Amino acid sequence: MHFIFNGLFFIAGVIWGDWKRWRLYYPTILFLICVDLLKNFLFYNYSMWTYEETFFGETILQNHTFINLMIMVIVYPATVLIYLGRFPQKRQNQFFWILFWIVTYWVVEYVNLNYLNLINHYNGWNMKWSFLFLIVMFVMLKIHHKNPLLAWALSILFILFLWNVFDISVEILK
Repeated sequence: MHFIFNGLFFIAGVIWGDWKRWRLYYPTILFLICVDLLKNFLFYNYSMWTYEETFFGETILQNHTFINLMIMVIVYPATVLIYLGRFPQKRQNQFFWILFWIVTYWVVEYVNLNYLNLINHYNGWNMKWSFLFLIVMFVMLKIHHKNPLLAWALSILFILFLWNVFDISVEILK
């Protein structure tokens, strides 16, 4: 099933992504991938969520790591190329554009969690936390596009915030 979701994002990226200016968005694509890798590293022994394959492709997508890497390679670039490539100029439209992406990602997660069993939440993570996470993620993508250092600083602060809210012990680190 993850192949289907990734395939749909790939097709959307090909159709609606701003491929003419991909170099402009490349640093933000790398930022998104790096932050996700950092999250996976820091929360390795205390996962907030994990992906799993339940329909087909289980021999290829054997665990969270393989699925997450596929998402990083396909979904993240497609998302950034569409999200930033078509980001509206008018302020009121910007709010609705960001909201559209937050809700889209949230609905996909909701369906994957409650109906398809493609994602599992752990250690107190829930759909409310996912909604907050998505707000931060899509705002950070826009900030990174304009001011990368600020986005890095704010992202690290958000990771520390989550670390404290979920009362994660430093002892879980390798």
